[in-house]
This record gives sequence, structure tokens and C-alpha cells, in this order.
Amino acid sequence: QVQLVESGGGSVQAGRSLRLSCAFSGDTYSTECLGWFRRGLGNEREGVATIHTGGTTTYADSVKARFTISRDNAKNSLYLQLNNLKPEDTAMYFCAASPYSVGGYCHLSESTYNYWGQGTQVTVSS
Repeated sequence: QVQLVESGGGSVQAGRSLRLSCAFSGDTYSTECLGWFRRGLGNEREGVATIHTGGTTTYADSVKARFTISRDNAKNSLYLQLNNLKPEDTAMYFCAASPYSVGGYCHLSESTYNYWGQGTQVTVSS
């Protein structure tokens, strides 16, 4: 069983930064892929960034060059550095785990993720 707990959300002004953390537990197989997803008000949940246990990453086009995903397997921790935040980044952010990858890369689609945290809210004001 995999458990994930997010932290680090908050309310900031546009242009500022936040760092989200996700503490995870579980076997290496189930956490091969870790990802950050978000759901804005009235929107469907979308993939933000993913990272394979080997370190390869994928990003949504909307966050490339602004967000950075990283993981510390020794500390069982996943991170998302959010820079130059925009009001449209306002959302509930979730971390998730999956055993599925393709060629060492992890999917941005939520359908392949089996385990989810409860989420942490990020609110960006203009």
C-alpha cells in the first residue's frame, strides 16, 4: 500500500514562488513513477509534471521553464518548485504514484496512477 501526503501550499501573489512537498511510503515498484497533478475550480484534473525513479522528467507545456519536479528516494520525498506563479496556476495540487512507465518516462495522464494524496491548495492572486 502506498501513502502520499502533500504539504507546502498557500496563497501568494503572482510572480512569487512556492515549494510543494509530498512524503510517500510504499515499495519501489509502486512508486516507480511519481507525479504532480492539479485541479482548478470547475476544471478536470490535469498532469503537471512527472518523474521516474531514474530521474527522467516530463512537464505540461503550461508549466515548462517555471516548475521543477524532483524526488529524493532516500528521504521518500517528492517536490515541486513553482516559480513565477500566475493566477491560472491556482488549483488543488495532488501527488500520485504509479508503477507504469514507457521507456523510462512516466505518463502525464492520471489514468495510470493508482495512489493519490489528499491535495494541497495553491492560490495565486494578481
